[in-house]
Amino acid sequence: MEKPSVLQFMIHKAEEGGYYAAAVGYSIYTQGESIDETVANIREAVKCHFEESVSDSKYKLPIIANFEVPELV
Repeated sequence: MEKPSVLQFMIHKAEEGGYYAAAVGYSIYTQGESIDETVANIREAVKCHFEESVSDSKYKLPIIANFEVPELV
């Protein structure tokens, strides 16, 4: 699989608590109880999705995470 130059994730607050994240343009999904846990799980999910190609210590993949902001009333 070709290595992307950057990955973008959308992070949303889950109705049942915690957060879930989805990659833009890739079938990579994960979740976590906190933002920090979700971001750590994003990194792990990316490694699993691209297998060894991004596990190479010489290859650093920038990850952009966007957060859904609730509407202000």
